[in-house]
Amino acid sequence: MPPHQRHPWAWVPSLYFAQGVPYVVVMTVSVIMYKRLGISNTDIALYTSWLYLPWVIKPLWSPVVEMFRTKRFWIVTLQFVIGAALASVALTIPLPSFFQVTLAVFWLMAFASATHDIAADGFYMIALPQHQQAAFVGVRSTFYRVAMITGQGILVVLAGKIEMESGGRIAFAWSVTFGVLAALFLLFFVYHRFFLPAPVADVPARRDTSTTPLQEFVRIFLLFFRKKNILATVAFLLLYRFAEAQLVKLVSPFLLDPRGDGGLGLMTSEVGIVYGTVGIIALTMGGLLGGWLVSRHGLKFWLWPMVLIIHLPDLTFVYLSQMQPENFLLINAAVATEQFGYGFGFTAYMMYMILVSEGEHKTAHYAICTGFMALGMMIPGMFSGWLQETIGYQQFFLWVVLSTIPGFIVAALVKIPEGFGKRVTP
Repeated sequence: MPPHQRHPWAWVPSLYFAQGVPYVVVMTVSVIMYKRLGISNTDIALYTSWLYLPWVIKPLWSPVVEMFRTKRFWIVTLQFVIGAALASVALTIPLPSFFQVTLAVFWLMAFASATHDIAADGFYMIALPQHQQAAFVGVRSTFYRVAMITGQGILVVLAGKIEMESGGRIAFAWSVTFGVLAALFLLFFVYHRFFLPAPVADVPARRDTSTTPLQEFVRIFLLFFRKKNILATVAFLLLYRFAEAQLVKLVSPFLLDPRGDGGLGLMTSEVGIVYGTVGIIALTMGGLLGGWLVSRHGLKFWLWPMVLIIHLPDLTFVYLSQMQPENFLLINAAVATEQFGYGFGFTAYMMYMILVSEGEHKTAHYAICTGFMALGMMIPGMFSGWLQETIGYQQFFLWVVLSTIPGFIVAALVKIPEGFGKRVTP
């Protein structure tokens, strides 16, 4: 098969698994590692929170990826950089100044990962026709989430086992774990160097030679905000998941907190089953089904069912907080219902970002959409913990249900072309 016609199954799963790994390492695994290495909670929270910044501001340099070289070049090069950064973490953990040095490397990794996201998402849109973009939305989400499970589960378990078998050598255990990660990423680099397709459309954006690169950068950025119905678009990107952004921050604490504090009092291992296994499977199934249905009938046909199905299952947490059931299967079923709805309804959000990004500068414009997506999750999440502690779990989950109202409003404001995302039959 010619390089530009490689089947999506040959590269979409591996590309989005590679996209998810550095994110979960920087945002989650680093926290656990620093905690095991004796860093205070204050320092961990302060310094690792700043590591999220590159994903929020990545639209600021997305035009650079558009203007110079191919998306394929950026993907392969940055996977090598991320692999080298992971190896650097492995080598510097044993140093006396490991905290400062590894933080600096994590910053490099965060910027490389955020830039890799820009290139990978842009590549996805130019390498696949529209109907395949819709069909594989669930696949890319699935393997991104598999990366989350790998980071939060398998890597931490690996570090723990090495620590026990080495007689409590914590730094050694984490060095080995990051060494394994570095080797994995170098394998991604080699694999994608040879197996990523080379679509003919993957070329640098055409640039007016009468302008400087900086002027072209600004022009590409401003073109996004000149799109038709842009205010409704930004509102949709910020508010579609307003309720879910608050809910997702408090699910694990709610499952873990004692019943006397309004939680369900589950053990850590039980939370791993409920939220990290059953929940992830349901989330994945919802995403796969959503992508398949959009490819069959188009986004416009499925928009309102997806709006309803992402929001109404939030009522399951109202039930759990009010009744505090002890039946483990019932708790699993409730969480699975909410997570399936989230996975299914999130398909509409991802497809809408693809729609908004259509045009000459789709890579940069998709990155701008993801920046708004990150902001839409970050701001509600920042105040959700304070709000829950102020009013308690029962009232908090009622508030979450009320918070779905903006999601319905912004869905009514956006315009979806007939048949967008639908597979075209010959």
